[in-house]
Amino acid sequence: MVSREPVVLGIESSCDETGVGIVRGTRLLTNTVSSSMDEHVRFGGVIPEIASRAHLDAIIPTLQQALADAEVELDDVDAIAVTSGPGLAGALMVGVCAAKALAVATGKPLYAVNHLVAHVGVGLLDTSLFDGGRLPENLGALLVSGGHTEILRVRDLADDVELLGATIDDAAGEAYDKVARILGLGYPGGPAIDNIAKDGNPRAFRFPRGLTAPKYLKPKAEGGHRYDFSFSGLKTAVARCVEQYEARNETVPVADIAASFQEAVVDVITSKTVMACHAHGITTLLLGGGVAANSRLRVLTAERCAEADIELRVPKPSLCTDNGAMVAALGAQVVMSGAAPSALSFAPDTSMPVTSSHL
Repeated sequence: MVSREPVVLGIESSCDETGVGIVRGTRLLTNTVSSSMDEHVRFGGVIPEIASRAHLDAIIPTLQQALADAEVELDDVDAIAVTSGPGLAGALMVGVCAAKALAVATGKPLYAVNHLVAHVGVGLLDTSLFDGGRLPENLGALLVSGGHTEILRVRDLADDVELLGATIDDAAGEAYDKVARILGLGYPGGPAIDNIAKDGNPRAFRFPRGLTAPKYLKPKAEGGHRYDFSFSGLKTAVARCVEQYEARNETVPVADIAASFQEAVVDVITSKTVMACHAHGITTLLLGGGVAANSRLRVLTAERCAEADIELRVPKPSLCTDNGAMVAALGAQVVMSGAAPSALSFAPDTSMPVTSSHL
C-alpha cells in the first residue's frame, strides 16, 4: 500500500529538456535536468530528431544523477510518473519507453500524466507559494511557454482542470523565437528580447493586439475568442516593420521594436487572463511555463493582479521550465487521489488535452 506521502519519480521529455525529479508527497528531493538547447541554437529552434537523440543519450545519466542526489534507491520509489503529452512525438516516446522499462523492471506502478497540468502541480513543491501542500480554492493558472499559452481553471489537479482560453496559432514563446530571428538576436528568443527590450521604448511602435477587437471578445458559443490568443499577426507586423527600415536603408531600431513587441504580447496575455479570472471567480493565479521567467510579463501580471485583487503565485525559475520535478509532483497527487495506474499499453499523445491530467 502506498504511503500518504508517496515517493514518486517523474520523467519529463516533451521537448528539449530531459528531466528526472523525485518527490516525497509535496517535498522536493531532487530536480535533475539535462538540456539539449545548445544543439538547436544554429537552427533557430528545436529540431525534433535532434531532441529525441539527445534524450536517448541523457536519460540514463540523468536518472542515475537524480537517484544519487536524492539519496534514494529504486526500491524506495513508490510510483513512477512520466509525461505522456502534449509534446514532440519522438521526444515523448523516449521518456515513455524509459518509464515503462523502469516500471516493468521494478514492478512499480506507472502513471502517465499531462505536461501542462504538471506545470501547475509544481507549485506544491514551493512552500512559499502554497504552504501545507494544498492548492487554494478558486485557483487559476496562466501557462506561457514555447509551445503553449493557456488559461486554466483548476478545481482538482487529479481530475478537474478546465481550459478557459488558449492560443489559436503561435504560442507566445514561439512568437518570441521568430521575432528574435527577424531581429537577428539568435535563439532562444525569449531571454534575448527580454534583455534588449530594457533599452527600448515599449511605446515606439503600436503593434497589433490579437483577438482584442469587440467581435472577438464574444463568448465562444457566439463565435468569439474572449480568452484566446493569437500571435502570428503580431510576428508578421514586426517583420513588415523591419522590412520597411531595410528598404529605406535605415538602421533598424532593434531595442524599440523588441520592447514594443514584448509589450504587445504581455498586454494581451495579462488583460485576457484578468478578464477570465473575474468571469470565473478565480482569486489566486499561478503563472507557470518557461516564459514565466520574462521580466516584463512578471511585472505586468503582478500589477494587474494587484489591481484586480487576485493573488499571484510564481514558482522559482528552475521550476517554471520543463522538468521532472513537476511530473513527479503531479504524479504524487494522482497517486494520493487513489487513481488506478496507467496501463502499460498507453501511447504518447502529442495533443493530449489539458482536461485529462492523467491516463
